[in-house]
Amino acid sequence: MTDTPGREPTGREPEPDQRLPVPRPPAAAGPVAPVERFTSAPSVRAVELTPERAAQVVRQSSNARWVGFLAVVVVVLFVALYWFYELGLPGGLSQPRIGEKGTELEAQQVTSVERGYNVYEANCARCHGEQGEGGIGPNLNRQDKLFAHLSEDYLRNILHVGGRLACGNDKSLMLLWSDQGNPPGPLNYRQIQELISFLRAPSTDTYTVRHPELLDPKIDPITGEVETFKGWRDPDYKPEPGATPYPACWQDEFTAASPAPPGGASVAPSVDPEATVVDISALNVAFSTDVLSAPADEAFVIRFDNQDANIQHNVEVKDAAGASVFKGELFAGPGTRDYQVGPLPAGSFPFVCTVHPNMTGTLTAE
Repeated sequence: MTDTPGREPTGREPEPDQRLPVPRPPAAAGPVAPVERFTSAPSVRAVELTPERAAQVVRQSSNARWVGFLAVVVVVLFVALYWFYELGLPGGLSQPRIGEKGTELEAQQVTSVERGYNVYEANCARCHGEQGEGGIGPNLNRQDKLFAHLSEDYLRNILHVGGRLACGNDKSLMLLWSDQGNPPGPLNYRQIQELISFLRAPSTDTYTVRHPELLDPKIDPITGEVETFKGWRDPDYKPEPGATPYPACWQDEFTAASPAPPGGASVAPSVDPEATVVDISALNVAFSTDVLSAPADEAFVIRFDNQDANIQHNVEVKDAAGASVFKGELFAGPGTRDYQVGPLPAGSFPFVCTVHPNMTGTLTAE
């Protein structure tokens, strides 16, 4: 069989020198025709610069370098001036956008607080209260706690390792919230920082309540206005000289004996059976009434019924200046305590739950 087109097979293989590819015959002897490298005319290929043209090329090159240099200088000056403009020009000519007091940092902080509000509402409000007033968990909006106890580092640590960090109790109801913990919790690092920003937000600022997913402002269906909230921390708060620091373990406040309040009676081990009895109760982290009445200048009894299961409450009476004149024993409900209160002069006295500052009222002695 052959590979040659148009050739019939003869049944005989061709000789080796007849197989494809056919060797190329040697080139014929003789002179080789010259091949021009360029096809254009020699006059066109001639490149010669006159002195005038050469000087012009030099001038153009020098000008181009100067233009490039000036362009670089302009860019550098623009970047430098814009940097100082971002930091804020002196004399109030511009407001800084970067740095510790920059508007951009403030905007990011506001966003973090507003997102942290949603994280708190979804995960923390059930135990610590809508306004941090406490309930199943301890109070979070007390100024003495926010001043020195609930620091950013402390909050981050307790969210990473749970309530056992605070009191050494491995059965604490305070869960482990960070997804970096062991076992991992439900909140990532960004949500942890947003929650801390919310808890440490100053009370001097007003924030917008936003939709958890869309981040659009929420509109009150009744008033038609945008819902807002304020932070809890008073940036101007300073503890009184000699004030007892808040304990590292919040349970210590409930178990430790309360110091005798200045200028008034303290809790007595027994009560006068003939004394006037003033009844008040607590349910759902709220007093049953915000108005009490007692006789002036004579001892009386506050019969306090705590109906909140496993939640610490008490009744503390203060004077007009805010100093404590009586502080009842803290105890978890359900249960009842009779508080023996010493004589009070005629007048109005605010009363409050020591652990839940939102529980307030007025006692009138007359």
